[in-house]
Amino acid sequence: MNMKKYAMIFAVLFGAAQMSANTNEAATTTAPAEPNTVAVSTASSGDEDDSAYQIPFKRDDESTKHWSVTTNGFYVGLGVHHNYDLINNSFEVGLLNIAAVNYNSLHGQNLSLGVGIHHRSYSIKRPHMLVRDNNSVVTVGEYPLANIEELKKRSSNLNLWTVQFPLMFSQKIYKKLDITVAGILNWNTFARVDNHYEFDKIENDTRYKKLKQQKVNFDFLGALSWNEFGIYCRYTPGKFFKDGYGPEIKQTWTLGLTIGL
Repeated sequence: MNMKKYAMIFAVLFGAAQMSANTNEAATTTAPAEPNTVAVSTASSGDEDDSAYQIPFKRDDESTKHWSVTTNGFYVGLGVHHNYDLINNSFEVGLLNIAAVNYNSLHGQNLSLGVGIHHRSYSIKRPHMLVRDNNSVVTVGEYPLANIEELKKRSSNLNLWTVQFPLMFSQKIYKKLDITVAGILNWNTFARVDNHYEFDKIENDTRYKKLKQQKVNFDFLGALSWNEFGIYCRYTPGKFFKDGYGPEIKQTWTLGLTIGL
């Protein structure tokens, strides 16, 4: 009876020892899984570092890519030559490219096609002023008083607003020194005559709209720039008005300054 009792106790202890050994073996077998998991995570982290994902709207270095969309070419200039004797001077301002598709060769050449805005104003010599009749014909007239000296702050200006489409080519010639040439298609959307004078401390303003300006013409532009600042020359060979609807204003040369061309 005692022998059976001892045998049962021994069997229970042996079974417990066997279960403990199996448990330790399972733990030993699963233990290496942790380094494997870390290794897999490390590999995933490396894959993310090598991926092509970029932060949205992040600006890349323009010298490392061929194609881009740009905004550039703010300018302001003064007319230096006009074919029409009664023009006193002219002034222009604009942005060559509100938006342009630009191709960079990565070797110093850039080619772009874009859309921009342009405004030009011609000032008429005193004592003359421009007037428009009911047939939209603009002619040179006189101020309303015979004694012109009684009028103060006299001015007569011909204004033109344009949507322009420049095709531009730029070449880097030395470090940050660039030369640019462009052919510009102009869509002349709106023109107006603005007359102003003061008499007996009363200011008088007259505006004439619905002019018959040329709707489409072409300009040529050349510029030299250093580190975003430069000078430019612009030539307008075409006429301002359609034939028979105003003075023959054409062949305008303008010199000015550019920023960010």
